[in-house]
Amino acid sequence: MSGNRGGLFSSLMRTKPLGQLMAETEAEGKRLRKTLRVWDLIAIGIGCIIGVGIFVLPGVQAAKNAGPGIMLSFAIAAAACACSALCYAELAAMIPVAGSAYTYGYATLGEIFAWVIGWDLILEYMVAAILVSTGWSAYFVNLFQNAFGLALPPELTASPWDKAPGLFNLPAVAIVLLLMFLLVRGIKESSRVNLGIVMVKLAVILFFIVAAFGHVDPAKWHPFMPFGFSGVMRAAAIVFLAYVGFDAVSTTAEEAVNPQRDMPLGIMGSLAIATVLYMAVAAIMTGIVPYQELGVADPIALVLNVLKMPWASAVISVGALAGITSVLLVLMMGQPRIIFSMSRDGLLPSALSRVHARFGTPYLSTLMTGLIVAAAAAFTPIDVSSELCSIGTLFAFMIVCAGVIVLRYTRKDISRPFKVPLFPLLPALGIVLCGYLMASLPATAWLRFIIWLGIGLVIYAAYGFSNNRLARAS
Repeated sequence: MSGNRGGLFSSLMRTKPLGQLMAETEAEGKRLRKTLRVWDLIAIGIGCIIGVGIFVLPGVQAAKNAGPGIMLSFAIAAAACACSALCYAELAAMIPVAGSAYTYGYATLGEIFAWVIGWDLILEYMVAAILVSTGWSAYFVNLFQNAFGLALPPELTASPWDKAPGLFNLPAVAIVLLLMFLLVRGIKESSRVNLGIVMVKLAVILFFIVAAFGHVDPAKWHPFMPFGFSGVMRAAAIVFLAYVGFDAVSTTAEEAVNPQRDMPLGIMGSLAIATVLYMAVAAIMTGIVPYQELGVADPIALVLNVLKMPWASAVISVGALAGITSVLLVLMMGQPRIIFSMSRDGLLPSALSRVHARFGTPYLSTLMTGLIVAAAAAFTPIDVSSELCSIGTLFAFMIVCAGVIVLRYTRKDISRPFKVPLFPLLPALGIVLCGYLMASLPATAWLRFIIWLGIGLVIYAAYGFSNNRLARAS
């Protein structure tokens, strides 16, 4: 019996050889097209990071949890992300394969950890896409009414379970399907659209900073932490969601022209730009409007209205819509590539790793993701999807940091084009900070994590454990 238990344990902990990982990227019919350069990667990161996190979260969290200390919340969340991002950069440069943290976990800590990471990332990307698409719908409806004076039928802009119920959310479905077809068409085409959108929203954010900076009253930053440090940490655990877009950069590693050089630049560049902008916007918001009044869905527009700049609010609405569009595009770009990698490994059905003969994209996993997100966005109230927090992503980040430590000691022979500085301090700090943020999340987030994990383990036991490539080869 003990021998059987030992055999089961070794099977669960089997890691995927790095040579095999690299060889599979060249397999005919399973190969993604290499078209992305460093600016494409930075734009993908910014496209996913800067959106809801800058147009909604600072105001809400300042009002509910942090007050002016929301600036510190963003800094703490950024520190946790920076430690994790450096670890991502080392692994992405060393293992330029689609799949992000899932792939890194498979190569370092074992199959069962890889499955848990991949399964949680599937949920996190999907829930985030549902949330962002319903938020996009709300901005679109408001902008359509303000710009053209036309109100869309409420039956077609809300779910049956919204506070003002409708039949289904048509704008949310439409934007998801539009981006789904764009992503099937090609990664380079998608990245070009994303780059254009990113330029628009960065211009709008900079416009806000320039227009409002001179009106900041530092006296409004006192008291700095009206809810105490625990409130700052609660806000940090939530605004952490605003930073996870850098993970989406690593999902495209296999499609980077020069991943060893460009992946670290793409990951760290997008994170650095986003952090500066987040803290600047948070400082301006809380320095103009009392933090108690910022708990609205459009705090930037509120600031400009307080300054009697209603014309500028329309500009901000356009930027917010562009920002949310790019976030949704990158979320829907990242998730299929995680499913693609899990399918290519045999942990999910092989059809999901088929690559389009003409476009070179994982089209079946993209279509499946898009249809599920569209259906859920049609009928899911935004407050329900917003309650699902980032616990799975935080757990994945901890695994990535641990993976860097494990590989440094077990595979010293591997070439590392980029190395995490101050090793092992920074990877260990990433584990501690992400763990602390996980502990700051409410019990409902932990319950959801456990239920989803249980469902995933059942699927793994029924299909993935015996059908994956390593099991068939042994």
